[in-house]
Amino acid sequence: MALSDDLDRIGTAAAEHAAPGERVTAVLAAQPLGRDRTYLCAYAGDAGGTTWLALDDDARPLADLRAVRDAAQLAALCEVAADGAGGEELDDLRRQLQELHDRENPPGIEAAIAAAAAVAAALADEPRVATTEFLDRLGALVRELEQALGTGSASPFATSMQQALPAVEELAADVERNYKGALS
Repeated sequence: MALSDDLDRIGTAAAEHAAPGERVTAVLAAQPLGRDRTYLCAYAGDAGGTTWLALDDDARPLADLRAVRDAAQLAALCEVAADGAGGEELDDLRRQLQELHDRENPPGIEAAIAAAAAVAAALADEPRVATTEFLDRLGALVRELEQALGTGSASPFATSMQQALPAVEELAADVERNYKGALS
């Protein structure tokens, strides 16, 4: 079964846990290292605010605080990494590199073009399961691109990931505070 089918299946199951006036707004798949796949479901209500529920692959709610927190942190990290590595900036960079190649063809431009294409390919797999392997692969590909662009020893991507850690922790805390059920 494709991931999109799993997300639809879990979204349907998650809707059964919605309170009156609440609807499922997102289903994120995460598989923390050494754990089974977890689906983090976000709910929005008419009164505002977001509530959360984590379901296992059999669409059963999870009550394990550590499992839910790990899934929330990993899903958030993967989203931050994908946003930091892609988007319009990557598309613009790829266009600029190709234009530079066509105009001047400086040494190393092919490596930069290839590295940018590899990052774009890694981001093309959507929807995706948030995994540590995805983070590691994307981080390595972005670092390769940074080096091809001559950013030196400092990694802007790594710096942005470090700066995002408080937001990742806040999301995990929000999931815990607004969880639809008891966590232990």
